[in-house]
Amino acid sequence: MLKTVTGYQGMVTTPHHLASQAGVSVLRDGGNAVEAMVAMAAAIAVVYPHMTAIGGDGFWLITEPGKDPIGIDACGAAAENATRAFYTDQGFDSIPTRGRLAALTAAGTVSGWRAALAHAQSWGMAMPLGRLMQDAVRHAHEGVAVAPSQETLTREKLAELKDAPGFAETFLRDGDVPSARSKLANPRLGETLRHLGKAGLSDFYDGELAGRIADDLAAVGSPVSAADLRSHAATLVKPLSVRTSDGVLYNMTPPTQGLASLIILALYDRLTEPEAAEFDFVHRLVEATKRAFIVRDSHVTDPAYMTRDPQEFLTDAFLDAEAAKIDRATALPWPHVAAPGDTIWMGVIDGEGRAVSFIQSLYWEFGSGVVLPETGILWQNRGISFSLQENGPHPLQPGRKPFHTLNPPLAVLNDGRTVSYGTMGGEGQPQTQAALYARYVKKGMDLQQAISAPRWLLGRTWGDQSTNLKLESRFDPVTVQALKDAGHDVAVVDAMTDMMGHAGAIVHHPDGLFEGATDPRSDGAAMAV
Repeated sequence: MLKTVTGYQGMVTTPHHLASQAGVSVLRDGGNAVEAMVAMAAAIAVVYPHMTAIGGDGFWLITEPGKDPIGIDACGAAAENATRAFYTDQGFDSIPTRGRLAALTAAGTVSGWRAALAHAQSWGMAMPLGRLMQDAVRHAHEGVAVAPSQETLTREKLAELKDAPGFAETFLRDGDVPSARSKLANPRLGETLRHLGKAGLSDFYDGELAGRIADDLAAVGSPVSAADLRSHAATLVKPLSVRTSDGVLYNMTPPTQGLASLIILALYDRLTEPEAAEFDFVHRLVEATKRAFIVRDSHVTDPAYMTRDPQEFLTDAFLDAEAAKIDRATALPWPHVAAPGDTIWMGVIDGEGRAVSFIQSLYWEFGSGVVLPETGILWQNRGISFSLQENGPHPLQPGRKPFHTLNPPLAVLNDGRTVSYGTMGGEGQPQTQAALYARYVKKGMDLQQAISAPRWLLGRTWGDQSTNLKLESRFDPVTVQALKDAGHDVAVVDAMTDMMGHAGAIVHHPDGLFEGATDPRSDGAAMAV
């Protein structure tokens, strides 16, 4: 059984132990939290390719003691050539979910790395970029052991991925799925990361590497062009925030679902009772999730197209009214259509108390499945969340940002603790965040126990169209029956399943103590300096 990790010099947590090692080695060599996160982001793109890649998007929350957090939106927009006509003229009534036509947005995450490092320059001496790429480059060239979840998801999704350009050559072995713990390398990606370490991260968008990426995209038939890469830039934003009885919670602005995550916890703060039974705990968080998702699905999109300020939904007046709509004994009927997703969340807090909550994604497992032939970059399929219907909720328009399930949370509590926490899991991200936070902060559970405890998921996950309430089988049967009696459409799933996300958390106490935890459902590790 995993135990909460403690220390006093800094802490990292990621869903893969090799990424954690990359980050903690940077901290030990004198690097700061942002530098450690960039090293982890590069490393995990190599060692956990079914979950993330440098051909995806990313979002950051960064805070320093005594200062308000800043956010970085590193989301790529739809290509100029990615018009509705581009698809409908080829006979499509929806965007293909895999292959060249699913790779229709710019990849933003590397621009986020650059923006974060620029923000951290005021903190003092900078570590060389080549040093930050060091572990990722080595793993890409020498190979790493295939994670069990990579083998499982490759087998499950092989039929839809095997014909994507470059997928078989990169992620299969003589046409077969590599088994867990067998070695797999991606030397082309290693050379790309080495080049970035020498030439700088802007070269991904406007330089020699950008030219090779654009040539690769054209060769495979993606609508993303060199002009789309040049026009992309990460932006610094003021995060969304809400004050609760415990402190101030922060999350990312649209086009992410960070608003939903904050609404859930703000509503639960109004519903929670000391020593509440397990039924009350789960039921109230699920009902808060439904209220939050109704707001999310009605309003959250590219902020350039939103008609209301998302912070309006975090006012006391709105939240009080929403909390009053929640029945504490009966479930709201739920026909909601959810969205899957494959992502990683990682956290780091350095010895100076500077904290990062970071999330990097491909959208679905392996994204579009397209691996660029020269550069070895796996490209996301985030753009499939666009609709080809002109009046759809997220209509495809060149230059428009897609809706993102990604959302990195951060909390500054009244007692002085800073909590960097989060998870992957698409539709389940706000739900797992809420379970983790409420168990640790509201119920006073040990941090590792709060992550390891049985979880739930309202809605759809990988390849599953159901919208029911899925409960891990470790829940007390009495709780399961009580939820059914309250009107929840319950399905019991495996005791410790990937569908519930790969969560992690770091807590920095005012006396300098760090606590860290990782998810037993992942291949991760929390590590102290």
